[in-house]
Amino acid sequence: MERAIELAKNGWGRTNPNPLVGAVIVKDDRVIAEGFHEAIGCDHAEVSAFKNAVEDVAGSTLYVNLEPCSHYGRTPPCAKAIVEKKIKKVVIAMIDPNPKVSGKGVQMLKDAGIEVEVGILEDEARKLNEIFINYVTKKRPFVILKTAMTLDGKIASSTGDSKWITSEESRAYVHILRDRVSAIMVGINTVIKDNPMLTTRLEQKVGSDPVRIIVDSKGIIPMDSKVLCNDSKAGVILATTSRIHEEKEKQLIDNGVTVIKAEGENGCVDLKKLMQELYKLEIDSVLLEGGGTLNAAAFESGIVDKAMFFIAPKILGGKDAITPVEGKGIQSMSEALKLKNVSFSKFGEDILVEGYL
Repeated sequence: MERAIELAKNGWGRTNPNPLVGAVIVKDDRVIAEGFHEAIGCDHAEVSAFKNAVEDVAGSTLYVNLEPCSHYGRTPPCAKAIVEKKIKKVVIAMIDPNPKVSGKGVQMLKDAGIEVEVGILEDEARKLNEIFINYVTKKRPFVILKTAMTLDGKIASSTGDSKWITSEESRAYVHILRDRVSAIMVGINTVIKDNPMLTTRLEQKVGSDPVRIIVDSKGIIPMDSKVLCNDSKAGVILATTSRIHEEKEKQLIDNGVTVIKAEGENGCVDLKKLMQELYKLEIDSVLLEGGGTLNAAAFESGIVDKAMFFIAPKILGGKDAITPVEGKGIQSMSEALKLKNVSFSKFGEDILVEGYL
């Protein structure tokens, strides 16, 4: 099962909004086939393994990290293929949380006389597919809030300088994250101040650019912004309100930008409504790389599922220096947002603290 999970990771950033799935087929204590779901629309892991088998799979045991599907989607049901291949036993890490499948794949296998075992490395399997689980159960994207700050909690000096807080190793890992998610989201202030491309740049391979989402309630984004003018094939979404000028909206649409109006209080973008619209577009995950204002709004609206704070061993000081979460803030320590399942990693001299809301 560990091998099946490792194989599944090969699909990072390519299967969205499908899950990450790997499969291993064992016969007479020998691995005779492996496979994984490579990309949306491609063979599922089980079928991929069947095609890679070095001998007849009849009578063998199949290990897979997610319950085989039992319905017709973009591809035929895998449970049916398993029955047809005369597999003797299927070992599954976790039941598929998708209501279209949940338990039905297992039942189809059992009805065919196939032995089924469920729950092997289930925690690891759930961690691997946390994006997919959230997407199919909550019907909204999985939102990861990422920020980088100094030891004293600053994301920029009092003059606005922020290049660079964290190490090259930390910044390289962020591009790995961009390669894995469906979309990246920033606020208009970040676009105006930093003029980022919001693309994925990896050393070892060609990265997959996420859809770029700009939260811009007034629609004031400059038309020569790098995010609108680079060669990336990934789309751009402008999340705005009725405050955008009609001519500017037309200009953006003519330039291939998708404009989503999500009216909120005080003329701001309603982030919950925005997430609902992104779900309809099959965007299953969002990496939020906003500044303090957007981060505060994201926490306040309750859209954040996971927080990742890169902390560099640097001290800036300054009461006017910018912090990762601005806004009004929480008034009572007893009401402070708390992370659970917290873990720590090290990138160069930086420490990454991550946990779930």
